[in-house]
Amino acid sequence: MIEVLAEIPDFRSNYGKRHPLAAILALACSAMLCGYRSYTAIAEWGRHYGAHLVHALGFTHRSPCAATLHTVLRRVDREVLEAKLGAWAAGLLREEPGIEEGEEAIAIDGKTLRGSKKQGAPGALLLSALAHRVGVTLAPQAVDDKTNEIPVALDLLRQLVLEGRIVTMDALLTQRQIAQQIVAARGDYVMVIKENQPQLLDDIQTVFALPPMPGERRTAAETLDLGHGRIEQRGLQTSNVLMGYSDWPGLAQVFRLERQVIIKKTGEVREEVVAGVTSLVPERADAAQLLALVRGHWHIENRSHWVRDVTFDEDRSQVRCGHIPQVMAALRNTVIGLIRWAGHSNIAAACRRFAARPQAALHLIGIVVKTE
Repeated sequence: MIEVLAEIPDFRSNYGKRHPLAAILALACSAMLCGYRSYTAIAEWGRHYGAHLVHALGFTHRSPCAATLHTVLRRVDREVLEAKLGAWAAGLLREEPGIEEGEEAIAIDGKTLRGSKKQGAPGALLLSALAHRVGVTLAPQAVDDKTNEIPVALDLLRQLVLEGRIVTMDALLTQRQIAQQIVAARGDYVMVIKENQPQLLDDIQTVFALPPMPGERRTAAETLDLGHGRIEQRGLQTSNVLMGYSDWPGLAQVFRLERQVIIKKTGEVREEVVAGVTSLVPERADAAQLLALVRGHWHIENRSHWVRDVTFDEDRSQVRCGHIPQVMAALRNTVIGLIRWAGHSNIAAACRRFAARPQAALHLIGIVVKTE
């Protein structure tokens, strides 16, 4: 990681520059690993642990104050930083053992930096890709206020290696051009269909309202979860009857997912029916596998968005100047990826451990601290 941070171009002139940019970014990552949330807290972290840690990070003087951190982070080249960190995260994914080709799934979804948006910060909506299996965020990108998520999603997909991978997304990103781009890159998709694709939704509803046709292949799967004070039952059916009939790019199967949730304490019953499409043929993904992929898509909520909001307090952060909202979010994603790659499932507990042993935090980003 420290080698990646050293590749970020420094916008400052050499005259009067006291702190290397790589050292500043390493300081931010190390402090975040220890649970420090804001740039003010990061500056305080740099003053807490002694000169040997400061020197190990690459500083020749005292670590920078909060005002210096703010000045630097708001002017860092956000696009280069996001691209470098995204490439690093993709490298982690390739190195992770224990997965067969064609089984890796990536969820794409957006998240708004609510506190920064309230303060009028531009580009406060971020679109990210998250690996289902390891919980590492790939290629985060800010969505300009003058556009929407769709063109940004197309650009994000161009940055990812899609061959042999499955991309999952919600209904907002279920668009023909996105499906076409994934298929053209020799990847596969699992998409949820809602009213934004009325003809396809009507076709799917018609398929499952009728009995199976001759030659049609259908599969079904169910799951039952008991916990957290509720009973949740899911049932998914698939059909390949629209393959060759629908002109949706790459369509191989359609599916219908029914969810029923019973709240034990009140007896309240919630029901939902969701339609979807996939380019995966039945031989590669039956109903049980598609059900797992649809459920896995929400890892981006509970393994990324929830952690950023609860553990790192992202939604309450009101930074708004320059690129600092997006830079801080990119560093949070990187820190979460580092922690998960190191084998920790509880991010908050890992941050507490790193706070007690800051040398371990530096070691995780590639810095060895020499004992005095």
